[in-house]
Amino acid sequence: MATQKYKHFFVENIVQPLGYKSKGTPVPPMKYPPRDRISHAQKLIDQFDKMWKSNNDMKIQRQALSIKSRIGAYVQFSSSVDFELLSKSLEDIRQGIRLLNIRKINNQIKATVYIPAGKENAFLRKIKDYETINTKKGKPKNANLVNSIDDIKLALLEALWTDPIELLPTNSTINWIEVWLRISPEESFYSEEINNFTKLLQILNIEYKNNLLLFSERAVILINANRDQLIQLMDSSDILAEFRSSQEPAGFWVNESNSDQSQWVESILTRLHFGSSNLKVCILDSGVNQGHQLLNPVLKNNDCLSVNPTWGTDDHESGGGHGTLMAGIIAYGQLESALSSNDDITILHKLCSVKILPRTGNNKKELYGDITKQAVSRAEIQNPLLFILYCLAVTSSEDIDKGRPSSWSGAIDELAYGEGKKQRLFLISAGNIRSEQDWMNYPNSNYLSSVQNPAQAWNALTIGAFTEKVIVKDPNFSESQIVAPSGGLSPFSTTSRIWARMWPIKPEVVFEGGNLLKDTSGHLYDHEDLCILSTSKNIQTRKFDSFNATSAATAQASWFTAQLALQYPDAWPETIRGLIVHSASWTQDMIQQAGNGLKNKTDIQNLLRVFGYGKPNIDKALYSNENAFTIILQETIQPFEKIENSYKMKDMHFYSLPWPKDLLLELGEVQVKLRITLSYFVEPGVGEIGWKDKYRYQSFGLRFDLNNATEDEDTFIKRINIAVREEDEDIETNSGSDRWKYGDKIRRNGSLHTDIWESTAAQISSCNKIAVFPVIGWWRERHNLKKFNMKTRYSLIVSLETPAIEHDIYTQVETLLKLPISIPINRS
Repeated sequence: MATQKYKHFFVENIVQPLGYKSKGTPVPPMKYPPRDRISHAQKLIDQFDKMWKSNNDMKIQRQALSIKSRIGAYVQFSSSVDFELLSKSLEDIRQGIRLLNIRKINNQIKATVYIPAGKENAFLRKIKDYETINTKKGKPKNANLVNSIDDIKLALLEALWTDPIELLPTNSTINWIEVWLRISPEESFYSEEINNFTKLLQILNIEYKNNLLLFSERAVILINANRDQLIQLMDSSDILAEFRSSQEPAGFWVNESNSDQSQWVESILTRLHFGSSNLKVCILDSGVNQGHQLLNPVLKNNDCLSVNPTWGTDDHESGGGHGTLMAGIIAYGQLESALSSNDDITILHKLCSVKILPRTGNNKKELYGDITKQAVSRAEIQNPLLFILYCLAVTSSEDIDKGRPSSWSGAIDELAYGEGKKQRLFLISAGNIRSEQDWMNYPNSNYLSSVQNPAQAWNALTIGAFTEKVIVKDPNFSESQIVAPSGGLSPFSTTSRIWARMWPIKPEVVFEGGNLLKDTSGHLYDHEDLCILSTSKNIQTRKFDSFNATSAATAQASWFTAQLALQYPDAWPETIRGLIVHSASWTQDMIQQAGNGLKNKTDIQNLLRVFGYGKPNIDKALYSNENAFTIILQETIQPFEKIENSYKMKDMHFYSLPWPKDLLLELGEVQVKLRITLSYFVEPGVGEIGWKDKYRYQSFGLRFDLNNATEDEDTFIKRINIAVREEDEDIETNSGSDRWKYGDKIRRNGSLHTDIWESTAAQISSCNKIAVFPVIGWWRERHNLKKFNMKTRYSLIVSLETPAIEHDIYTQVETLLKLPISIPINRS
């Protein structure tokens, strides 16, 4: 299991036959305390023997009382204070020894490990080898691992509790707890494991919810238990991984009195810290009530703007206030987490608000694009030197034509392209279903309801909604049913399922959007517990309100994007968009609901048009680690040129990436995952006549390809580029197109292309050569506009992910990046 987080590699100049520089963060060496070999080994062996005897005694006592007992043991390993613990080496999957969780407490690393009965000698052997065997270099075998361990003991309840210790229930309090179970990856096995676990809960008289969250090798089930019941569960089950406090749903805080809500606000304010950055998130919406105590520190009065001064800048939207609700989530992310914890809160980004909706009536649809442009102009005049992310959760069901561009989406694409000089990133909600009649037909109504205008914009990141909100604690609704399954499509979210295949995948990603209830009479409605918590505009009477649908999802996406922009201030908007998609993946629930088992490419296409590329992972977006690295290349290319009276393709970019070939060959048949994402912004076609097909809408297109395992450098280049072949030279080589998860026909649409190849390490070991090349667009075809010599930007993102292994793949790539590499290709 990876324990270190590192910045991604931003690599320059390797597209040319020149040396290059790495911007990767240096890998800090692991620190282990010096040990006396013999005495340290004996100390750990004694601790292990006592621990195992204590575990056996517990089992004997429980068996004497005819109480079910676990078979193996939960063991806690601790480092010395201020030193590292080589936690990944504690795990031995072949022996069934599994690392369950890692915590840092008072500068000491603690890892909880499950050791099956009969496998205790597998670990003891490592300590005994340390005591008696030397390596070829004359050092004790397993020295790093054993030296890093300071203490071994039987794990107590606290070892499985990964939330703040003050949230752990006492014997006198019963709380809802998330139980994270360690399960087999195969459904045939984990179904039986979960079934057996729920039977155990029944035997122990522990209340539980039938709803289940499934992840890779983990399942999460909610139980209502006190401390003693958790200990009983720990003594009875072998598949526990960790316990967490079940987060209070939004309804808890929404239904508090105003005075109580004010106390919660004060709790946050006392823990709030600010840093400086050049980043603002601009909310294009109904205005924001900036006087809210939680918003005033991040949104100054002079950053509250309006397209029309007569509209004012306050939030006029009825209910909780749409713009103010957006602002609370964009500023704080999950307010539920902030309220549930006593941790300090640091905010580095600020907000800006531009009101784009009139106080009464509606804007004319033909003005949507112009109003958006005016809003952007006002934000940038107010903040001329800052990097601004734009959040738009106002959509229209008018002018929807199954993915075809509109004047509004075209205006957004124009703003995002920024004349090739000032690119901007827009995050736009996919739009919502709000009809109870449509909700009745969930999810088919969602499949038939199109993503709304202007979310079809090619250059924008469109946000859909899924949900994991399936728990309602209010006893008045105990007989009501949840509409969407956990991990499934939010009942509010629109999709591009009915779009023609020529248009981009929309939405690209999904975030939490809330759920609905159906009562015994068949009526559907929302409930605070199934929503997201945010700031209310009605600050005199309440501080919090609930929020849902793709608007809430887009607010969360904006907070996520802000963290990414802060982490990588030199990343282009194209790169940030690419990294978000690059980090996303489908859950098993998504595949089960809309993927039809992924039997063919049509099933994949349908799944993409419902959930996009899935739910983004903030750790993957922000960091590489010991078992996964990401390389980012930001480059400029000229797609076309004019030679005499002929208009032709011009440049192709070739990369030979630094690649841990030897390590991959050593891993052999181990499965690894390679992912490539190409992100760029197109200039939209001039005038609506150019918006009738994708080839006339895009100014240019780019594609990527990867050499296959049997291609050398020269053959690969020639396969992609006819221009470098000898006259009449025919290249017969397999492109390896069938290796990709999505395939070229699916990934080619739009201005963002991503694909995944999962194969053996040996197969991928020699596949590090990538070509980026242009395809036709109106820059080349509309000669009178004289755009054929334009240059443009793109971001290429490449990652390689391996399972948890002893070797550090990140460090190997970093070492390669420090060596000058020249590429022996310089063809025109």
